Amino acid sequence: MAMELWNHTFLSSFILRGLLSHSSYDFFLFSLVLLAFAGALTGNILLLLLIQGDRRLHTPMYFFLSQLSIMDLTLVCAVVPKMAANFLSGHKFISWAGCAAQIFLVVMVGGAECFLLAVMAYDRYVAICHPLRYSVFMSWKTCYLLAVASWIGGVADSVIDVGTVFSFPYCGSLEVDHFFCEVPALLRLSCADTSLFEDLIYACCVVMLLLPLGVIVASYARVLTAVIRMPSTEGKQKALTTCSSHLAVVGLYYSGAIFSYMQRASARTPARDRATSIFYTILTPMLNPLIYSLRNREVTRALRKMLGRWRV
Repeated sequence: MAMELWNHTFLSSFILRGLLSHSSYDFFLFSLVLLAFAGALTGNILLLLLIQGDRRLHTPMYFFLSQLSIMDLTLVCAVVPKMAANFLSGHKFISWAGCAAQIFLVVMVGGAECFLLAVMAYDRYVAICHPLRYSVFMSWKTCYLLAVASWIGGVADSVIDVGTVFSFPYCGSLEVDHFFCEVPALLRLSCADTSLFEDLIYACCVVMLLLPLGVIVASYARVLTAVIRMPSTEGKQKALTTCSSHLAVVGLYYSGAIFSYMQRASARTPARDRATSIFYTILTPMLNPLIYSLRNREVTRALRKMLGRWRV
């Protein structure tokens, strides 16, 4: 009976090999992962509370920043809790539904964040290069539409990926050499020819990564030109501080995403995939709120105000 139950569980589930084993050294690394997870949760939730609670932050820039925090929370919560549960319990199974949910959430957030970062760059371009027409170009209706369009773009990409990945037959081992269900790791297990789909993924990544990146580069090229021409030193400093924070986030996200998704299947290795996945699923969500908080006077001022209320 126990063997039948084991066989049934094995056939109806994937097995995640995980990021770590159970040596004392790996437990230390696992503690670092949990610390990064706690930092990502705390930083992004606190940033959302600050934006919601301070009326001076009710602007398009911080609205888009709140959307970025929601995406980061979704991403880190889709990956780390299951990884932690598997490590602590030694139970490495993940159901097909759970695996599909992980792929859906990770791909959705990945695609949506590409578009959102481009929207945020366009917002800074309008604010600095066309300040008198900013309220016209970036009305609240436009902001909501741009945010919704970013989410829809991510959802469309994830639906296609999930539907296609689970249409392939998996007739061999279901042991995923990863700490969560990621599309390239699952495709290695399929007993069908997935080369056409892998080429399609590569083409989609070119569109969803490079086109938004082109918008970002063009926007900040115009912003840099406008900042150089500014007569006020204070205005230059404020513009550069805001833009440098966004560029730091763009650099973090795109370096991991391009390295992870714009490689041909023949150049991939499981160890390299795990390393890059840690970067964009755990480290980037932890660092994003820190970058915006430490380099932004308005966020720092809102944080001091909130802390003052708590003391009273």
